[in-house]
Amino acid sequence: MLKKTIIAGLVPALALCFVGSALAAVSAEEAKRLGADLTLHGAEKAGNADGSIPEYTGGLQSVPGYNRETMQTYINPYKDEKPLFSITSANMEQYSQFLTEGTKATLRKYPSYKLNVYPTHRSARYEDWVLKNTQVNATTAEMTGEIMGDGVKGAGPDGLPLPGVLFPIPKNGYEVMWNHKLAFAPAIMHQHNQGFVVDSKGGVSVLSTPNQYHMRPWYDQTGKLRQESNGAILSFSALQTSPPQSAGVTFLNFYLPTADNGGQLVWFYTPGQRRARRAPDFAYDLPIGSYGGVLMWDEIFGFVGRMDRFDFKLVGKEERFVPYNAYTLTQEVNPRDVLGKEHLAPEAMRFEKHRVWIVEAERKPGARHVYSKRRFYIDEDSWQIVALETYDNAGKLWKNGFIESFPTYDVGGVNNNTWAFNDLVSGNYMLINAGASQPGHWNRSYTAMDGLRIALTPRAVEAQGVR
Repeated sequence: MLKKTIIAGLVPALALCFVGSALAAVSAEEAKRLGADLTLHGAEKAGNADGSIPEYTGGLQSVPGYNRETMQTYINPYKDEKPLFSITSANMEQYSQFLTEGTKATLRKYPSYKLNVYPTHRSARYEDWVLKNTQVNATTAEMTGEIMGDGVKGAGPDGLPLPGVLFPIPKNGYEVMWNHKLAFAPAIMHQHNQGFVVDSKGGVSVLSTPNQYHMRPWYDQTGKLRQESNGAILSFSALQTSPPQSAGVTFLNFYLPTADNGGQLVWFYTPGQRRARRAPDFAYDLPIGSYGGVLMWDEIFGFVGRMDRFDFKLVGKEERFVPYNAYTLTQEVNPRDVLGKEHLAPEAMRFEKHRVWIVEAERKPGARHVYSKRRFYIDEDSWQIVALETYDNAGKLWKNGFIESFPTYDVGGVNNNTWAFNDLVSGNYMLINAGASQPGHWNRSYTAMDGLRIALTPRAVEAQGVR
């Protein structure tokens, strides 16, 4: 396990002396754009030319009626809004320049599919200490490692960047992907949700239901969670509660800021064996058994793990209609009610126009992976993947993926734990981590681990392993 000196979330005085250093990612002069034409987190502050994307004004601060002490789900702040218009296969050419390639392919394949486009809300909100750290990172954070994109270094006393946006003025695709990997989110998101796979004939398979803690350890200002998570930038502890044959199975995953141990530490517990085993193979293109084998280990959250098998090219920033403020799908509906024969019910999904960074990943010569190419769309405000596409060995579009995220306005940041994927080759589709509004399910966020019982070690996982 990694043992590092853990820093708190606030900017240490030591870090400030590094600003403007010769090894900075951008110059001190260029960094002055932050807070000027760019927001402090690196997005364009102004709205777009036609006003369909508004100016950034700080994100969603609070929602009337929400009480995080008593409520298990988030109130939808945009519940009463109606779609501005809908995009179908019949009128998609009119909006072609704003559609992702995966969206276009889905519209062409399924005439019943459509996008309901709503007013755009730049709702992602940052805590002040995260923005201060980002300003330091702008001139001090760098990529490191023998292979491009394998690690990062920065101004923290442990030699790593500070918790915040690493590269708010990115220069290449790897930097944008690192921003996604370390995107600001609640330190802990406790969820008990449902998952489904729908086959090409409309048959529904219920996936195992996890009681899970999704964690962003660097955003626990006490430093305790980061220390107990092997210094991980992303981690989760997921105990499967149903169906009976899966109950008790547990995944304990830590994704690291370096390429040590392959960039991750993973344990897998089964009640039959009654011990947690290391699972270094739970990476790259290995299918996830608990998700029916239709999702790969490196495409949860849009992308996780090392970037060593692909060349990541930054295409640029463009406007696209993407899933956003997905409170309806994640917090309100019963997911069983929105499982159509060929795709999710369009009425459950919300699309908005946002500026996104586009990164294309081409598989390196000689590298092994089932995907030959991947394309990621990363929101300029949250720095999280909101849409993605994957291609097979013949260069044919294989999957269209949407990350159904929503701002956790009570603690800041964005929850990106709900995923919808359409397999455009086989015709099946899946929805993961939805149904928070259903009895016995929930979706809550925390800024620290105090008072929570989270299995963060193999021994703790074994101790909770009751079938």
